[in-house]
Amino acid sequence: MTPRTALVAATLLPLSLMTVSMSALAQSPPQDRADSVNFVVPPWPGVTVKTEVFSQLIAPLGYDSESQEVSSTVGYRTLQTGDSDVFLAGWLPAQQESHDEAMASGKIEDLGNNVTGARMGFAVPGYVYDAGVHSAEDLDAYRDRFDGRFYSIENGSTVSTFIHDAQDQDVYGLGDWQILDSSTPGMLSEVDAAFNDKRWIVWYGWTPHWMAPAYDMRILDDPASVYGPDNGKSDVRTIVNKAFAEANPNLLALLEQFTLTANEQSEFIDGYGRQERSAKDVARQWLQDHPDRVAEFLDGITTRDGRPALDAVKASLQ
Repeated sequence: MTPRTALVAATLLPLSLMTVSMSALAQSPPQDRADSVNFVVPPWPGVTVKTEVFSQLIAPLGYDSESQEVSSTVGYRTLQTGDSDVFLAGWLPAQQESHDEAMASGKIEDLGNNVTGARMGFAVPGYVYDAGVHSAEDLDAYRDRFDGRFYSIENGSTVSTFIHDAQDQDVYGLGDWQILDSSTPGMLSEVDAAFNDKRWIVWYGWTPHWMAPAYDMRILDDPASVYGPDNGKSDVRTIVNKAFAEANPNLLALLEQFTLTANEQSEFIDGYGRQERSAKDVARQWLQDHPDRVAEFLDGITTRDGRPALDAVKASLQ
């Protein structure tokens, strides 16, 4: 090698190494800043187990989880302040006002619907539906069979306001009905007793929930849109703190891919809410029983240190 050749080679060597280094950097996945996720978890079976499912997905990837057991209204506030990161139960239109106020702040991001087939409204058991009650417009014609009672949840909640406003306006002839508000367990105890005796009952129902398979629940047509347009069709949105989303691209991608059907969520709500198994056990069993769905959630996702996420989760479920 001539002196000139050696000099050129020495000059190009650092540039060559730099090119390789930059190429490797460009190909490596972006690193999430967070090593823990703080979830908003109101005391509802669906979001309780769904959050546990997601927590068990991310634990093998190197992320810890924390839960704040607060109402959805408080949760929207903590998402804006950054005191929480993720909420997997942004029910719309039931939470529309809280959702829209939070969105207007510019501090949160709506990642879209994480449950397909969700619905809410006037619910009856299958045997009542089969007897000819298909619409909320049919209710008052059978007032005596229903004892003129409608069972709802939590006085002061958004959905309680919906039905009381409808009663004030005599929608569907409900003006002289009794609207009985109670806790969700209290309402469902009335439904359970009526169902076991094959009595007629109408209540505020929604899916996903274990009540759907347990009582052969049918949600009636709602042409006046008491429980929202399109017969109570609902979205269950994934809501995140905007700064958290921007700082954690790997988690953000996983959150966007984490979607369930109403039937899937009803399945694990039944295990937790009706069979009274722990959320941890129900979540782990569901993940073990649905490897194809787990693979869909984790497509393209990595651990915090860049390894394939699916391998890590498979190992954790053995």
